[in-house]
Amino acid sequence: MEKGTLYLVATPIGNLEDITLRALNTLKEVDIILAEDTRKTLKLLNHFEISKKLISFYRHNEGVKIDYVLSLLNDGKNLAVVSDAGTPGISDPGEDLVRACIENNIKIVPIPGACAFIQGLIVSGFDTTRFVFEGFLPMNKRGRKEKLSTLQNEERTMIFYEAPHKLKYTLADMIEYFGGDRRIVLARELTKIHEEYLRMTLKEALEYYEENDIKGEFVVLVEGNSIDEKEKISDESIEDLMKKYIAEGLDKKDAMKRVAKDKGVSKSEVYKHLL
Repeated sequence: MEKGTLYLVATPIGNLEDITLRALNTLKEVDIILAEDTRKTLKLLNHFEISKKLISFYRHNEGVKIDYVLSLLNDGKNLAVVSDAGTPGISDPGEDLVRACIENNIKIVPIPGACAFIQGLIVSGFDTTRFVFEGFLPMNKRGRKEKLSTLQNEERTMIFYEAPHKLKYTLADMIEYFGGDRRIVLARELTKIHEEYLRMTLKEALEYYEENDIKGEFVVLVEGNSIDEKEKISDESIEDLMKKYIAEGLDKKDAMKRVAKDKGVSKSEVYKHLL
């Protein structure tokens, strides 16, 4: 028996008109659709008058469902994978299944379409020739800071996804590692009615959201660290850097940590110098 094909189908990230004709035809023709949230996918299918069997397939059950999905594909069924919005496999279910299909010689076909971080990047005004997509930062504070510390000298445009309830914590941690003057773009509600792009510095963004409600999912774009900026840091005295970071809102302890990272020395050396 000939094996089935797995289709990775991109769906709208907001505006339903963003779905492609090829995506609609694929969803009509496959035998089963694997959906991150069957309720949301059902609304999409009903809108386009598509009736199809749905199977729940999300990040926390992907591992236990893979063997079942492979059995369907081996039986000749054609399956589509969709996430709640955008391209499956990008910070969404699908990555592990793709690897399993490759190992089992099952054909995989991508059906391209909307991807939130690409939409944010092309309107950011930052360098689009070289960029790095980091997705969601770790949930816990320690993990988040460790990740940001590895990106401190990143010269490429950096792109993150962030949930509204974590945004202020992330902005505060970014200030610690990137500096309050680093330019960012906050893209929210992409392709929806209330689509918005806020262009400001990290410090301005944190101050803005201390005073305003945070709504919607965010794509956070951070301008890369320029060579000139790194040279400027290396030439600045420890005292000047301390004054700079304290002025940006860091307490003395966090400012010392930041200076130590900038200078490539231990925090105790910074402390001795200041004494």
